[in-house]
Amino acid sequence: MSFLVLPPEINSLRMFVGAGSAPMLEAAAAWDGLASELSSAASSFASVTSGLTQQAWQGPASAAMMAAATPYAGFLNAAAAHAQNASAQAQSVAAVFESTLAATVHPAVVAANRTDLVSLVMSNLFGQNAPAIAATEAEYEQMWAQDVAAMVDYHAGASAAADQLPSALQPLDGIVGFLDNIPGFNVLGIGNSKLLTLGIGNQLAWNLGSGNNGQINLLGSGNIGDVNLGSGNFGFWNLGSGNIGSANFGSGNNGSWNLGSGNIGGFNLGFGNSGSNNFGFGNFGSGNFGFGNSGNGNIGIGLTGDHQIGFGGLNSGTGNVGFGNSGTNNVGFFNSGNGNIGVGNSGQFNSGLANSGAFATGLFNSGSTDTGIFNSGDYNTGGFNAGNYNTGFFNSGSINTGVFNSGDLNTGVGNLFTGSGASSGFGNSGVDSSGFNNSGDNASGIGNAGDYVSGLFNSGVAEISGILNNAPTGFTSGISNLRNILAG
Repeated sequence: MSFLVLPPEINSLRMFVGAGSAPMLEAAAAWDGLASELSSAASSFASVTSGLTQQAWQGPASAAMMAAATPYAGFLNAAAAHAQNASAQAQSVAAVFESTLAATVHPAVVAANRTDLVSLVMSNLFGQNAPAIAATEAEYEQMWAQDVAAMVDYHAGASAAADQLPSALQPLDGIVGFLDNIPGFNVLGIGNSKLLTLGIGNQLAWNLGSGNNGQINLLGSGNIGDVNLGSGNFGFWNLGSGNIGSANFGSGNNGSWNLGSGNIGGFNLGFGNSGSNNFGFGNFGSGNFGFGNSGNGNIGIGLTGDHQIGFGGLNSGTGNVGFGNSGTNNVGFFNSGNGNIGVGNSGQFNSGLANSGAFATGLFNSGSTDTGIFNSGDYNTGGFNAGNYNTGFFNSGSINTGVFNSGDLNTGVGNLFTGSGASSGFGNSGVDSSGFNNSGDNASGIGNAGDYVSGLFNSGVAEISGILNNAPTGFTSGISNLRNILAG
């Protein structure tokens, strides 16, 4: 409060030079408009949610939504009241300024007094102006006191108005839900349960991604395990996506320490190998160097047996069509499994590229009966899912419809925990289901009829992923299949 010791020249000039009360009045008008908008939004939000839950949407999911929505309506009303109060206090400050301005000596009057003093002093050769000089100084001192008194009143009025303003964060107290970061330091994240996480729906700490159930997963999502650089892995130290196992450099591997993709086993360098310590593509066995060998310790292409060197044919299995296949009844290249259509598949009855699971349709799936890409879980429709029976992407939990869910039985984005109630979503008639209009149990997606199903509009008994499949018993992935045990 330096105005207590400042001369009237400065205090008066400060009050009369500037924008005046106009900016404060504009701020008051803006706060008033915001209060009106927030109040209208609160009324509309409450009306919509109430109407929805009382008519079309019933059940546990509806009750859970209403329980979560009610605090937000309260927050909007509290924020509207806060904005209205801010508008009133801004108007009060503007009024205090105007009254202070009226009580302040005009700078021109102060300047005239100082000019008179200089004139009197310059002409006071014989002391004849002493009474006039004293009167001028007394008038100046009155100006000083008047300005200080006005400024003291201004400070008191403005401080009182400021004290009437609550913290802008007070309406947020007790609000739980959208930014539900449970303890820690979550940067740019939503729904994380631990600290130092950049992403959505992570269960543990130090994740740079979303939907992880583990820690120190970098630039990836939907992992179950730790220190993965990629997505949809089930294991540790994987550099890639869709792996089951640890320390794989590649994607779609079912095993550990593989450098490549679509391998079953460990320490393979290449693609589509079934076994261990293979160098090449589509080998079935261990210690092979080359392509499409069936056996152990072979060097060459298409050899059947052990410890052979040479060229045995385009394929080493039976009933294969293509090149470099070591399994049975494969169509394509470098498949070491059975009944595969595609390239580098080491599993069974897969359709696509580098799948090490079974009955999968897509790319780099190490899980079984998946439709999509880079899934290490089973019966998923989508991509990068390490959990099971998910419809969506980057889910490390199970039976989710959505993305980045590390919990189970959720419909949405970035959910940490198991959904409340028998099912989540809308229109599901079974139990333990997520999504929309499913009639089976343990299902995710939209419009499925059957148990343990993911995807869209599938019908069958169980174990189906994909879109528009009709399988009487199950083990089907892909699109528009009409029988059992199919991929494609």
